[in-house]
Amino acid sequence: MPNLQNKPILSRHVWVIYLLSFLLLGVVWYFQWILGFILTVLLAASFYYSVRTERTLLNETEKYISTMSHRIKKVGEEALLEMPLGIILYNEDYQIEWANPYMNQFSDEDDSLIGESLNKLSEDIIPMVKENKESLWLELDGYKFNTIIKKEERLLYLLDRTDQQQLRKLYHNDQTVLSIIFLDNYEEITQNMDDTAKSQLNSEVTTVLNNWSNRYGLYLKRTSQERFLAVGTKEILGQLEKIKFDILDEVREMNGVENNPVTLSIGVGVGNISLPELGELAQSSLDLALGRGGDQVAIKEDQGKVRFYGGKTNPMEKRTRVRARVISHALKELVKASDNVIIMGHKSPDMDSLGAAIGVLNIAKTNNVEGHIVFDPDDVDTGVYRLVDAIKADEELWKYFIDPDRAEEIITNRSLLVIVDTNKPSMVADESLLHKTEYRVVIDHHRRGEDFIDNPTLVYMEPYASSTAELVTELLEYQPKGTKLKMLEATALLAGIIVDTKSFTLRTGSRTFDAASYLRSVGADTVLVQQFLKEDLDLYIIRSKIIERAKIFRDHIAIAKAESGTSYSPVMIAQAADTLLTMTGISASFVISERADGKIGISARSLGKVNVQVIMEKMNGGGHLTNAATQIEDTTIDDSEAFLIDILNEYYEGRESE
Repeated sequence: MPNLQNKPILSRHVWVIYLLSFLLLGVVWYFQWILGFILTVLLAASFYYSVRTERTLLNETEKYISTMSHRIKKVGEEALLEMPLGIILYNEDYQIEWANPYMNQFSDEDDSLIGESLNKLSEDIIPMVKENKESLWLELDGYKFNTIIKKEERLLYLLDRTDQQQLRKLYHNDQTVLSIIFLDNYEEITQNMDDTAKSQLNSEVTTVLNNWSNRYGLYLKRTSQERFLAVGTKEILGQLEKIKFDILDEVREMNGVENNPVTLSIGVGVGNISLPELGELAQSSLDLALGRGGDQVAIKEDQGKVRFYGGKTNPMEKRTRVRARVISHALKELVKASDNVIIMGHKSPDMDSLGAAIGVLNIAKTNNVEGHIVFDPDDVDTGVYRLVDAIKADEELWKYFIDPDRAEEIITNRSLLVIVDTNKPSMVADESLLHKTEYRVVIDHHRRGEDFIDNPTLVYMEPYASSTAELVTELLEYQPKGTKLKMLEATALLAGIIVDTKSFTLRTGSRTFDAASYLRSVGADTVLVQQFLKEDLDLYIIRSKIIERAKIFRDHIAIAKAESGTSYSPVMIAQAADTLLTMTGISASFVISERADGKIGISARSLGKVNVQVIMEKMNGGGHLTNAATQIEDTTIDDSEAFLIDILNEYYEGRESE
């Protein structure tokens, strides 16, 4: 409090006025003493009154300041001791030296926080203090605190934000979620049904979905024979994700015609956006789920990675000849309207990629349009070099193969770019070509992922097809009778089918044999295919060394980790995974190795019981239910193995809890 006792009673300017008055009074006394006497009395009275008034004012001011100081001090003490604000002082050893009474409620009745380590409150505090963090969130007995750290003062402020967090959680949980539910194969199942059977199926599906929606509080509305709209909240979505959308299994277990089960695809839109945008997000999610073969759920947020559930079963062969004919006709029109056709597969092309590219080249030639295949001679795996050598020996065919630099020279904004055997921009032979033209066609048999080629003009993706070569062969059958497939071209297509089906043992449907039969009829040489598939003895021995390092996980999964410091090609580890799958008792195989580009490659194979595509997607890869792979950057082979085992444990724990 300021000391007012030592302060002058009258201010300086008042003293100056009185001094001047005394000087004037002396002059008056000199000329008129009576008047001077009277003025002297008046001036003395005025001086006395001024001094007395100023003294009274100073005393009152001092009393007011003293009272206010006491009140402020009392308020400060109450704020420190009684306000719902936690205050903690700690020493250099991170032990609590003092805590205000508010913090006593978070200690035992007979115990005090004083002398305890900060770890008693949370094990996160000390590391945060050491890292010079300014704040952290702390939970004590159900209360949520925003904790402010003052490291220099060794002081913590705990601000109660429980109500705020509850409101935020309530707002988060009540956000609207739109879902579009689609019966994947409703048309195929009901096309041969009579009205009674169709009505019974509709009633059964509707009953199952209504019971499901009532169980979780969803609003469900059927908008067409094969489409439903469901409206819920984020809280409901969280519950459905915990049980991994068991409605997929419930619907699939319904009996269809000739044991053909009904399956669902669900597209979910989530986010703090408008309802029209939410609807577009849900439709985009449904397209993604259908593009991956159906029988699964795709959840898209306005910001964030897409999440998938389901996809446990191998997608059934349900495409029709009508669709193949329509796509073939549309492709023909695009080819005719283009300046030229540029065909591009994925990096390190395999038999399927090369065979499909050669098939599309024949479509271009049949329609009298110039076509070229983008091919990098420096990016050839050992598994296809025999086919490449055969192509080089055929001068008429080899002249259509160009390197990426040449492709960039001849491509125009009216060129038709056809991408085969991949749908990921990062996987194509030359990604820059995707931006050189407005017309892009995607032909692929892999499931669609989140990373997809932007704005394709035409998409022909059939995840239930054995190979892209099979799809292209069907398209060829509906093209005009122009340039006939040469023996080598037909053989390349057949080789693509044989390699991807493991000699017609995996992912093989009736349409696969139809395509193979067509290729055989136009001259495909099965003996030449076997010559293409032969391998060197040295490579066989190297692959055997990888297989020798295999270990069994969960009694039926083989995991082979190649020797550290040695790089292997993707084809080599894929072949090793295929070989492991042939062993007794093995239902899935994973081979891990270092690659020449410094990444860690993992090749995964399955007989269908284990969905290796879902597992590889969690490692930023992809593929099929039975055939998938990934490449991981900035890691080691040991860390990759540990990562894979964690994901496998999560995969099985999720299924064991279902």
